Amino acid sequence: MATTGKKKKKLPPIDQEFLDKMEASLSALKAEIVDALVASSEDFREIMEGMDSKDLADVASDDIDRKMIEAIGSQELKRLKLIESALTRIKQGKYGHCIKCNKRIPQDRLIAIPYALMCIECKSEEERRNR
Repeated sequence: MATTGKKKKKLPPIDQEFLDKMEASLSALKAEIVDALVASSEDFREIMEGMDSKDLADVASDDIDRKMIEAIGSQELKRLKLIESALTRIKQGKYGHCIKCNKRIPQDRLIAIPYALMCIECKSEEERRNR
């Protein structure tokens, strides 16, 4: 494995009070998402149980409802994975550092998106490349 010659600079740890606040925020978000997924699963089950003898328009409408619930579920599952990853990074002492450039992610960004993986510059660059 080739090295680039660049050493990642060791940053001082983030303030413990801030980390505790973010861990509580992430845990609350996690609980919220889990509750929403459970509720959407119940909605999905109700839709499927109610699909007895309906005409095609009703079945198509139910199919759209089911697909929307699945889409919402997959987005929430993705967010849940990001939250789990952020909680793991807190435990490892890596939370708040960009996974790409290792710079400190501004606290305002972490407050807005507590599971952010990248600093604003790296995230903007990634989004430009993916267009």
